[in-house]
Amino acid sequence: MGKTFRSYDMNQQLLLPPDLREWLRPDHLALYVSDVVDSLDLSGILKVYEEGDGRGRPPYHPALMVKLLVYGYCTGKMSSRKLEQATYDDVAFRVLSCNQQPDHDSIAGFRQRHLQELGRLFVQVLELCERAGLVKLGHVAIDGTKIKANASKHQSLSYERMKEAEQELTAEVVRLLTEAQRIDEEENQLYGQGKRGDELPEELRDRETRLAKIRALKAELEAEAKAAAAQKLAEKEKPAAERSRKWRPKWEVSEQGEILPLPKSKRNLTDPDSRIMKDGATKTFHQAYNIQVGVDEQAQIIVATKVVQSGADQEQLIPVLREVEKNLGRMPERVSADAGYYSKAALTHEAVRGVDLHVPPNQRQPLNWEETLTPGATIQERMWHKLGSKAGREVFGKRKVIVEPVFAQVKHIRGFRQFLLRGLPQVEAEWLLVCMTHNLLKMFRATKQFQIA
Repeated sequence: MGKTFRSYDMNQQLLLPPDLREWLRPDHLALYVSDVVDSLDLSGILKVYEEGDGRGRPPYHPALMVKLLVYGYCTGKMSSRKLEQATYDDVAFRVLSCNQQPDHDSIAGFRQRHLQELGRLFVQVLELCERAGLVKLGHVAIDGTKIKANASKHQSLSYERMKEAEQELTAEVVRLLTEAQRIDEEENQLYGQGKRGDELPEELRDRETRLAKIRALKAELEAEAKAAAAQKLAEKEKPAAERSRKWRPKWEVSEQGEILPLPKSKRNLTDPDSRIMKDGATKTFHQAYNIQVGVDEQAQIIVATKVVQSGADQEQLIPVLREVEKNLGRMPERVSADAGYYSKAALTHEAVRGVDLHVPPNQRQPLNWEETLTPGATIQERMWHKLGSKAGREVFGKRKVIVEPVFAQVKHIRGFRQFLLRGLPQVEAEWLLVCMTHNLLKMFRATKQFQIA
């Protein structure tokens, strides 16, 4: 007698419509994403369609598209082409799309059209995390990392090179225009006036486009230099105690008295909003953005984030804490950050008077930092004394284990090491989408742990 197997026939047709949710385990991440998205307020996206005239083919449902994007960012499938392919190959994506397959142009167009609204979902998910008890604001750790822009650093030009390129391209455009005019005149004599053949050469259009872009970036650098000079003038008018101690000039004055950018000031032709920054981990330079996050100790939930164009962190402590207050309505009890965030202005700012700050000074640690404080101790001495105490060492020692694993999870586990979009507003919205999905994953895992317990 032969072995009896379970029925297996790929030609068998389903006689009854299947329940798509039964294709996945009840505790699957995709079903959790679906439920969370259904609970979010998508009115900002929906009203765009209500304002339309109703003509044309009906679009895919916004909830479907949001679920695809959110689940894609959760699982490391961020590109529109990978998402389209997943709706064919991946059961979870087929369930979320109800077995529909939006093409990559539709997915990319939806993301681009509703990017700002998608970014605003970050606060809604953060509020869900708070209601679930995953955010306490007892201790928030702040840190930054560099994430590559969607641009090559080799496409960056210095102001000095821009001036040279502008002259070279201007001369080349004039030469090509003159040549085109000569050819037109010859063709008019051969074929007659008004006949086709007067289109600009492709090389001329390319050079004119590049020239226009270089001129725009050059004007932007010049405007920034003048703004920096005006800011420095305003700084001089402040009382001596309020002035910044360090000031690196971002401009120079020409022989004619005109304020100009420094010759080595750079802008990128592909993504002008990005900057060349040094990665602290690899010690290499990239075309990138500086990402700032504030992470809550309770469950490593991102409670605040900012995207900045400066490679330095020193001026970002207060802006990140203001984002915490904006998102959750209150400041954290304790805050820790590394020495890159230390400044007298930040530690004495009125916004953080009720916050217990643990930020080591960026000056050399004194030999007597454990001694009893004197009444006239400086801010640096007071901070070293706090960090040298048992309680201070315990708080600051948690900083790394709170915030740095978040960057590891985003970059190495989910594979988000480079932005897909260009321009600061688009990058900010895309990063909020990344942070929102990070928090959603934390909430999902916490929910599973509660179920197991």
